[in-house]
Amino acid sequence: MSKESRFKIESKGMFTSFLFYLIVGIVFLALLPLSNFPPHIGIMGIFSLVTAYGLLMKRNWAIWFITIMLLVSVTFSIYMSYIFLWTNPLLSTIMVAYLVLSLIFTAYTLNKRNMLES
Repeated sequence: MSKESRFKIESKGMFTSFLFYLIVGIVFLALLPLSNFPPHIGIMGIFSLVTAYGLLMKRNWAIWFITIMLLVSVTFSIYMSYIFLWTNPLLSTIMVAYLVLSLIFTAYTLNKRNMLES
């Protein structure tokens, strides 16, 4: 039995989007205690995990969570890049990469939204 049939992967792009939101959610929740428990990091982590679940289960409501995550990730990435630009260029680079990946996966998922069930 192959991995694709076991997980019912119809589109590798949608599965990659699922993995992106899953990894982002886990990373945000793992960073929560390291950053002194700011609530916005925890909320972003939970929203990312809910978005990943919605994509895995092919739920139509995942589109709303993806849109919310895009708005939050753009705001968060630009703010963090601006604040830490000169003091921590590595963090700024990571934030720009997160912003670009968020834009790519959001655009792909919104383009393929007909694959999600209602």
